[in-house]
Amino acid sequence: MKKFNIRKVLDGLTAVSSPSPSPQLGAKENELIPETLQSEHFQICKTVRHGFPYQPSSMAFDPVQKILAIGTQSGALRLFGRPGVECYCQHESGAAVIQLQFLINEGALVSALADDSIHLWNLRQKRPAVLHSLKFNKERITFCHLPFQSKWLYIGSERGNIHIVNVESFTLSGYTIMWNKAIELSSKAHPGPVVHISDNPMDEGKLIIGFESGIVVLWDLKSKRADYRYTYDEAIHSVAWHHEGKQFICSHSDGTLTIWNIKSPAKPAQTITPNGKQPKDGKKPEPCKPILKVEYKTTRAGDPFMIFSGGLSYDTVGRRPCLTVMHGKSTAVLEMDYPIVDFLTLCETPYPNDFQEPYAVVVLLEKDLVVIDLAQNGTLSLKNPYPMMIHESPVTCCEYLADCPVDLIPALYSVGSRQKRQGYSKKEWPISGGNWGLGTQSYPEIIITGHADGSVKFWDASAIMLQVLYKLKTAKVFEKARCKEEKPNTEIVDEDPFAIQLMSWCPESRMLCVAGVSAHVIIYRFSKQEITTEVVQLLEVRLQYELNDLESPEGGGDQTPAPPTPSTSPSPQTAAPQTHTSTSSNSSDGIRDNIPCLKVRSSPLKQSPGYQVELVVQLVWVSGEPPQQISSLAINSSYGLVVFGNSNGLAVVDYLQKTVLLNLGTVELYGSNDPYQRQLRSPRKSRQPSGGLCDINEGSATSEDRCKSPTSVFMSNHQQFFNGGGRGAKMSRKLSLPTELKPDLDNRDNSFSRSRSSSVTSIDKEAREAVTSFYFCETYNRKTDGGLTPSLWVGTSLGTVLAISLNMPPAGEQRLLQPVIVSPCGTLVRLKGSILRMAFLDSTGSLLPSAFEPWYEPNAPANGEERDKVRKRRPVSVSPSTSQELNENQYAVLCSEKQAKVISLPSQTCVFKHNITETSFVLRADVVQINTGICVACFCANGHIMTLSLPGLRPLLDVNYLPLTDMRIARTFCFTNLGQALYLISPTEIQRITYSQEVCENLQEMLGELFTPVETPEAPNRGFFKGLFGGGAQSLDREELFGESGAGKAPRSLAQHIPGPGGIEGMKGAASGIVGDLARARIALDERGQKLSEVEERTAAMMASADTFSKHAHEMMLKCKDKKWYQF
Repeated sequence: MKKFNIRKVLDGLTAVSSPSPSPQLGAKENELIPETLQSEHFQICKTVRHGFPYQPSSMAFDPVQKILAIGTQSGALRLFGRPGVECYCQHESGAAVIQLQFLINEGALVSALADDSIHLWNLRQKRPAVLHSLKFNKERITFCHLPFQSKWLYIGSERGNIHIVNVESFTLSGYTIMWNKAIELSSKAHPGPVVHISDNPMDEGKLIIGFESGIVVLWDLKSKRADYRYTYDEAIHSVAWHHEGKQFICSHSDGTLTIWNIKSPAKPAQTITPNGKQPKDGKKPEPCKPILKVEYKTTRAGDPFMIFSGGLSYDTVGRRPCLTVMHGKSTAVLEMDYPIVDFLTLCETPYPNDFQEPYAVVVLLEKDLVVIDLAQNGTLSLKNPYPMMIHESPVTCCEYLADCPVDLIPALYSVGSRQKRQGYSKKEWPISGGNWGLGTQSYPEIIITGHADGSVKFWDASAIMLQVLYKLKTAKVFEKARCKEEKPNTEIVDEDPFAIQLMSWCPESRMLCVAGVSAHVIIYRFSKQEITTEVVQLLEVRLQYELNDLESPEGGGDQTPAPPTPSTSPSPQTAAPQTHTSTSSNSSDGIRDNIPCLKVRSSPLKQSPGYQVELVVQLVWVSGEPPQQISSLAINSSYGLVVFGNSNGLAVVDYLQKTVLLNLGTVELYGSNDPYQRQLRSPRKSRQPSGGLCDINEGSATSEDRCKSPTSVFMSNHQQFFNGGGRGAKMSRKLSLPTELKPDLDNRDNSFSRSRSSSVTSIDKEAREAVTSFYFCETYNRKTDGGLTPSLWVGTSLGTVLAISLNMPPAGEQRLLQPVIVSPCGTLVRLKGSILRMAFLDSTGSLLPSAFEPWYEPNAPANGEERDKVRKRRPVSVSPSTSQELNENQYAVLCSEKQAKVISLPSQTCVFKHNITETSFVLRADVVQINTGICVACFCANGHIMTLSLPGLRPLLDVNYLPLTDMRIARTFCFTNLGQALYLISPTEIQRITYSQEVCENLQEMLGELFTPVETPEAPNRGFFKGLFGGGAQSLDREELFGESGAGKAPRSLAQHIPGPGGIEGMKGAASGIVGDLARARIALDERGQKLSEVEERTAAMMASADTFSKHAHEMMLKCKDKKWYQF
């Protein structure tokens, strides 16, 4: 026991062990293969965030800079300029953003949060940061208003008071408008929170204040009193001015709009119920839903626009949220797909006292951003150029490929451009500010997302931008039920039966293979020609786990598996492609058998240019037990093979000859050398749940049963989630897609934090061994092999790595006529935990890519040149004959949930070993190329990101990046070459990160600039007579009115000033020289000002004390002045 502990400690400390008989082998080979990667080559850094802001709460627009800002309920800020210019910021508190206000054309933004704090953001740097913060202690913020070209910010509170903040110094003015002073005796009750503040467009000295109860006050800032008070019976939601400053409009909770003349406070000049039914007897219209916001915009040539959200009649049950555009006599009611969060009308001028000339409306919905063209009376919208529809259907899996073939993105774009929807306005996208960064990355990048509706999207992710290239709909292959009654009773999921679970892609050949939650696999070829497929080719595979009561030889149940050949095909119905008359059989007692979960369509399938169906493979029900969902998947275009596995076993499919080559249970891969004692069971005794994408704690299996199964968490070949289930689990269970946040899983039963070490000598007798990883390669399968042979390596959930030999016929026509011979070679090596990733290195330590076939046009004319091309697979680094002559070896890199090993081949000796984690387990592992070397990149369940050198497995990086992980991140995290990685940070957003020091250093240049120098448009001309008689806009000296000299100081207890870190970050982001000096000086002045203020307070206290002492001394002197010495 003591000896075992010492070895374990040494393994943990040195990360190198040599369990082989020759202990000198590891050191010798480490000397022969120099490792170029060092820890200074690695650094973790967020690069960019794509997608729609999750749970948006507010919005603002800078009409001069043409920049849009969106705030969210989690305190995030997303800033958008022209397509490709985006920025993400985060408030430290995480409180919801309730309002945003741009300092128009000044490169700054004010945000108000639900925790009663306001923040000033500097947008003149590539990574915006907070310059100042002000935290209110006694009042709750409800509304903010910053007039154009003013430095004084009005803040309304829940108590009904208004405070004024200087946005330059972020200090409170002593000028305060108290609610009781504003309403005086006009109301006996409290008017409620402030819901609106704005100044008269023609007179800056007049401020309109809207209270929730229905009272509106026109306040004179100079005289500090109310000029007029306007009262209405219904609660107010918003107020908007006419640009001439003589009228304003209010929206109310009963669905009415009231228009008021400022000098007629007795009653509204006009009351409108836009969507209410007008009774004939002249009574008030029926009340409608509240109008949450209204905007009143004028034009020179015609009637003004009244645009509002809400206000629908209560009898419109089930009607979608609407935005109404009223222009003269025309009214357009625009239905939206999601609830409206906010909207803004975009106008030609930033000046509120000029004709507004509105041209578009930006509508922020809960899950979308829509821009409506007002030139078309609101009937057309503009096409959104941002990658905001990642969540069009919930994302279920991701793949990321950097440095892909250069012709791939143009090919996908050419077929994807034909899919674009028509009917959009031709007007240019109005949010067009900022400049693109000077990216130094020249390599192409592609992101693939699989979705719950069965769609697959390809995205161009080059140069930290993102745009959709092509969308594939896999559900077209299947028959769709029109209603719930038509749904077949063979489905194993209640919702989203076409959801994508796994993807395997060969970018060189453009072959794509996807696996869905309904235990189906679809193989696609890429073609630029449109075709019509009369009959979709189908294979049905009977894959079962059974050690007794064997019902059929095709179940893969032979206890002594002979090497399979095509003559011993797995089942009669899978020997040749099937049409859609399945050989299903239901016995008299209703047990489902040989029935697939989904029905492949029987009508001809028109396939557009792009990815076209080559073959559909479906697992079928076996004796009443549903097929287990697929946990691993791989495709190889050079061999023409697809392999997939689950908790029952694996199947190898030849998609060229449309046959099943191998169909084996996991136990049969071991043959007679099975190291585990397994209990005999019948599939009818326990049915497995359909937990393909389900949460760990979902379903009816008890926590005890779940903990028993070592396959109940991640089988991460392509970051999928697989649940092995337990006894008592339901046969059909609702699929939980990754659309909800699952925070703090570390505190939950069966969570990421629990230890999952899998012993190689003992196992729970009821647990199944699932297939979790595949790798096609040309390598040595046996110690006695003299040359490289095509192989398939298989990894299981118990940490076993096995090999299957592939005897390939000659290329060309012989490949389509002669059978592929597959034969299991037995166990190669065992690791702790489930196998996640496998890769191969040559004798120099370089990564050996899998063999592939170059792409060719499959639908070329019969006599065309494409048909005459001989398809050859790409050779590996060293050909078999050369390798045999030089006696060169290979290295297999194996990574499991717990440890990594490097195995020398053909000797099969372990030359390096590293225990990655003891307390957690690895969720995702990839062998990636970075700079001039290769490494193993790992993401652990405890949030750590680690990299290990190859082949030495030296730890190079270990950063606690995500302290709290959740199911969505774990499902979608993936690494790729050149130091890039990504994950789904929310149901609607992709976060890209880098672990490369070089990329981090160049990131500043790659990022776009939000602020660009633009001249502010000229103010409107007042005209001769208005200038002569004073009829134009009236200005106000706010500095004199609100400054310390005129208004005094505000109580220090009202709000606390917090200097932000933005100055320091701004200095780092500034180009050079005076910008950094000014920022540094500004911070120093702020700190000095605070200290001087404290000194001033202490000096005042000392002066007061001195005055008191002087007074007492003078009184004592007067009292004692006339007394004689003997009178004391």
